[in-house]
Amino acid sequence: QVQLVESGGGLVQAGGSLRLSCAASTSIFSFKSWGWYSQAPGKQRELVAGITSTGSTNYADSVKGRFTISRDNAKNTVYLQMNSLKPEDTAVYYCNTLKGSQNWGQGTQVTVSS
Repeated sequence: QVQLVESGGGLVQAGGSLRLSCAASTSIFSFKSWGWYSQAPGKQRELVAGITSTGSTNYADSVKGRFTISRDNAKNTVYLQMNSLKPEDTAVYYCNTLKGSQNWGQGTQVTVSS
């Protein structure tokens, strides 16, 4: 069973930056497309950034130009660089495949103060 462990969240002021990491315990990491999802209080979980097995990326309109997703297949890790953070980015962030096919991890809390 694949384990997903997210880290890197924290409290940051508006305009600041954070880098999230997600380590996946799977030998087929490099063959899968991965995504970062956010879930704000009282809202549904939504995809904010995705990266395919070939490195193609896509982003939700709300984060385009501010967030960058990347992957390191040697480390079975996917990253989310978050710049120019806004209070509305406050959420718990999770990683999973783009199909959401793995068990969800505990997520990492990102809180952006104004």
